[in-house]
Amino acid sequence: MTASRTHTLIDSPIGELTLVATDGVLSGVYMAEHHPAPDRTGFGPRADADFAEAATQFGEYFAGDRTRFTLPLAPVGTAFQLQVWEALRQIEYGTTRTYSQIALAVGRPTAIRAVAAANARNPLSIVVPCHRVIGSGGKLTGYAGGVERKRFLLEREAEVLQARDVHAPA
Repeated sequence: MTASRTHTLIDSPIGELTLVATDGVLSGVYMAEHHPAPDRTGFGPRADADFAEAATQFGEYFAGDRTRFTLPLAPVGTAFQLQVWEALRQIEYGTTRTYSQIALAVGRPTAIRAVAAANARNPLSIVVPCHRVIGSGGKLTGYAGGVERKRFLLEREAEVLQARDVHAPA
């Protein structure tokens, strides 16, 4: 039986995002100029109503009101990629980890390049926060939507946390 796929487009501060669902479960989030470019012919028909909760959570995230997505997810990848993507979901909002830290977290301390490759193939940008992974020494390395989008997301998360600290009771 073939999986049923649908998609929608939502506006965001980093440009239009394409959300894709497989059998009603979020399976892809793609930015304009996404690299590597997904095969858009497989996104299925547009079905905006099917993505109401996802659109709401993205709106809350960009407004600074959501630090963690709670959507059901259906990423497709190898066992190793799925393990890496789950490790990415454990990175706290507003913090970063290096590729070597992720390699250590998945029990493969020498698999830094493999972790980087899995990170680059993450189909659920932002929801699975691959933007929170940086190179050693704090360098912002590649990002599917471009380093400027990565910088924006990291700076936005830092601003939200800083604003919360300023308003926290002493």
